[in-house]
Amino acid sequence: MFVFGLAVMFKLLSIQYLQGDKYRALVDKRDIQDITIPANRGNVYANDGSLLATSIPKYNIAIDAVTSQNKTFEEFIKPLCDSLSGYLGKPSSYYERGIRKARLNKNQYYLLVKNINYTDYVRFRNFPLLERGAISGGLIVEQKTKREFPMGNIARRTIGYERFDEEGNVTRPGIDGAFGLKYLRGTDGIRKKQKIGNGKWKPMTDHNQVEPKDGYDVYTTIDVNIQDIAHHALLKQLNKYKAEHGCVVVMEVKTGEVRAISNLGRTSKGVYYEKLNYAVGESHEPGSTFKVMAMMAALEDKVIDTSTIVDTQKGRKKFYGRYINDSHYGGYGEISAARALEVSSNIGLATIIDKHYSDNPKKFINKLKEWGLNERLGISIIGEGEPDIPEPGGEKWSRNALPSMAYGYNLELTPLQTLAFYNAIANDGELVKPRFLKAVKEFDKEIETFDKEVIKKKICSDETLSKIREILKNIVVRGTGEKLYSENFSMAGKTGTARTEYWMKDWVENKRYISSFSGYFPVENPKYSCIVVIHKPSTEVGFFGADVTGPVFKRIAQKIYTDTPKIDEVELLEVKVASAEKEYESFYKTATTYRTIMPNVVGLPAMDALALLENMDVDIKVELSGNGVIKSQSVDKSEKLKNNQTVVLKAS
Repeated sequence: MFVFGLAVMFKLLSIQYLQGDKYRALVDKRDIQDITIPANRGNVYANDGSLLATSIPKYNIAIDAVTSQNKTFEEFIKPLCDSLSGYLGKPSSYYERGIRKARLNKNQYYLLVKNINYTDYVRFRNFPLLERGAISGGLIVEQKTKREFPMGNIARRTIGYERFDEEGNVTRPGIDGAFGLKYLRGTDGIRKKQKIGNGKWKPMTDHNQVEPKDGYDVYTTIDVNIQDIAHHALLKQLNKYKAEHGCVVVMEVKTGEVRAISNLGRTSKGVYYEKLNYAVGESHEPGSTFKVMAMMAALEDKVIDTSTIVDTQKGRKKFYGRYINDSHYGGYGEISAARALEVSSNIGLATIIDKHYSDNPKKFINKLKEWGLNERLGISIIGEGEPDIPEPGGEKWSRNALPSMAYGYNLELTPLQTLAFYNAIANDGELVKPRFLKAVKEFDKEIETFDKEVIKKKICSDETLSKIREILKNIVVRGTGEKLYSENFSMAGKTGTARTEYWMKDWVENKRYISSFSGYFPVENPKYSCIVVIHKPSTEVGFFGADVTGPVFKRIAQKIYTDTPKIDEVELLEVKVASAEKEYESFYKTATTYRTIMPNVVGLPAMDALALLENMDVDIKVELSGNGVIKSQSVDKSEKLKNNQTVVLKAS
């Protein structure tokens, strides 16, 4: 027995002194770990400071039921449970039983509430006992953040996000994805946590704790008013034509700042949402919008003039064993080159390009390369599509390649790349890079600013610019876009209708098209350029660019100058817009007539309806759901309103 006792003593001393460091390290490694404290991700703002994306802190509050001294615990347990009852609703005795049981069981982590906001977190910290902090009161606080988007799904893909899957793979679309690592993410902190059993960890007080550094805020070029207009104009047309997907981009001509971008795709249930960034990432055959580039190449090389006569025959002409057709039955016969572009004659443009470049197609291709149409724009958003301009000797080249390219086939561009070129036409030939970012800030301190980037100072001569701008104006006045013409407001642009998936066997039975319109406004002194592209509209409803995408362009153009506060910045708009004048007169009459009774606001834009109701002589509360135009109101027209009455408006 004596020898056995000596052996036990020797083993105890050996573990404590000879191997103590080893075992203490194992305990620390298993029971104490460095836990990452995520930094708050920076906010994303619109051009006017409106919030587009923000990280909202959420808190879990727990209590270490063991750490408080008996006297302190008994003094404050009842007031604490009374406070919990007032906040959470259950009887005070319910919480007291739970906390006392946790203390009896030596539970160092008893959860009180989950996912509360900052205001409630501050309230909890002032509850009896918890207000004494972590050591004396046992307060345990766990913080996490959730990304919120105040505009809902509008421009969601462009605003972007950073998302990790279960395997650790990351997806970073949009502005948030492009600038997340460099600006928005911030620097994570480190805090020690101790394992207290049942898979739970308790934060430890540690003087070596590293506090997280929040990310910078990013200010974009997006204008929330124009974004709202573009989104709803596109959505309305997609629903009308039951299209597969579509996109809109509105860009400021002089600076290249993108004021609005909307990308909507249809689900299997027929609902549209921001599915993919089609405007940035989807390369496709542009169709007739590319005819402008082809015509400009011929004008710049001086192989034709706008008055050059071209024979479009009877709307059907053979090129190297393959027929090319015009959409106009019977053809246009002999017309000028300018007229060929105005009426979007496939034969006209194919004839011009084939006649003057077939012996040296490289000359035509080099002109396109000179404009940079074979290269990405190099925009900041990740995932820009690759343009494809075929060359002689390449896999896609044939005798028919050149005439096909003349009217927008056998090549690929993204909508944003097409828009950048049209923007250069509006911008006196200066090709600027589309830009989504204005500044990066830390509170009010500017960390970095972003200015206009010029890709090419001049894409062509002033003579060519003057001629092509005149044609683009006439396309809306008397060409394929004449349905868009308005006496009160000037627009210029080109319609586009291209077949897609025409190589598939079922195309004849199930025809599929891409409709587009690209242009700028106003004509005299362009301020904005815009492109609209809609894929696979229902052919039973319509598929021509002038019918499908043209109205979206027109609505955006006119709404920008009639519904947004920016109208006072447009000095050139001297004529009055008749529709706007009529709408204003109706609004003014309603606003001055109905001061204490409910007006009829159905059909008014949401912002106008809110302004009308919030400025009445009666103090009422207005609740609005949705955006766009008011569809219903909870209080009937002519009903007497009372103070503190709630009026619910539903918009499309």
